[in-house]
Amino acid sequence: MSEPAASSAPPDALVGLDDGALFDKLAGVGAALRSAIGARIVGQSDVVDAMLIALLARGHCLFVGVPGLAKTLLVNTTAQALGLAFNRVQFTPDLMPADITGTEVLEEERASGRRTLRFMPGPIFTNLLLADEINRTPPKTQAALLQAMAEGAVTAAGQTRPLDAPFLVFATQNPIEQEGTYPLPEAQLDRFMFSVTVGYPSEAEEIAIVERTTGAPEAEVRPVLSRADLLALQALVRRIPVSPDVVAAAVRLVRSTRPGPGAHTLVQRFVQWGAGPRASQYLVLGAKARAALHGHEVVRMADLAAVAPLVLGHRVLLNFQAEAEGQTAPALVATLAGAALT
Repeated sequence: MSEPAASSAPPDALVGLDDGALFDKLAGVGAALRSAIGARIVGQSDVVDAMLIALLARGHCLFVGVPGLAKTLLVNTTAQALGLAFNRVQFTPDLMPADITGTEVLEEERASGRRTLRFMPGPIFTNLLLADEINRTPPKTQAALLQAMAEGAVTAAGQTRPLDAPFLVFATQNPIEQEGTYPLPEAQLDRFMFSVTVGYPSEAEEIAIVERTTGAPEAEVRPVLSRADLLALQALVRRIPVSPDVVAAAVRLVRSTRPGPGAHTLVQRFVQWGAGPRASQYLVLGAKARAALHGHEVVRMADLAAVAPLVLGHRVLLNFQAEAEGQTAPALVATLAGAALT
């Protein structure tokens, strides 16, 4: 079920640098990670960029796409490039919460015959957890992730145990096979910073995929960033200042998704529930991480606009009329962003 962390992690080259020097290194780190991931993953540049933004912002990611688009390989490769401990859980209908969080086992000492209970940690005790096909397990088991995603801790066997930082959940979901699936409840969806749509490759990319995967063994991925360095970069993103105008625009956009007096006509017509305050937080954090990855010291409205569909697409609940008329949440968000961020 699990894979060990990479054995040859790089030295903590970024730890101890001041904020200016750390910021200067960040864009280069992003390029190095893209290169390492690109050794195995063909194309999907937008998906990789979204994932790197979420990593720097300490956000969980949901990847939605049909089978065979390398979603699992992408997360696995990223963990290796970051030198992080990595576990994968295949979600199935018979998976139980204890299969994720861990359980107590009864052990007997041979010499004394004394019996004691010992906690056996589950796969959630890692840095990067891949929840594969998360919607194939019942809500009770899905809920086992909620506390860990929100608090970075797990309560099991009557005791709360902290998880080592960083702790991130990257989940995959198949949008077409609905038989035997359990849609994620809104509370669970809201814990994911981004919902990222993974699309089909272009013809040229598909040719490259076939050539690469039917020939020589796949390329080895070596860590380009240590765990401590990633923590330092995540802390830096939190310290990046944001102008009051950008914060106000983020809040204005999120509030515009909620039906009510004065709401956009499309919202009044198609939206059942809008996004909550957590969306505003993730908009600002995502914009800060994106700006830093691109080497921009100032967070701009363009950064908000770029991350808005990723943050809001799964938080805007459309009604039946929207579905009947072919309206989608990303398209609605794009319209609202054009009005709120100008």
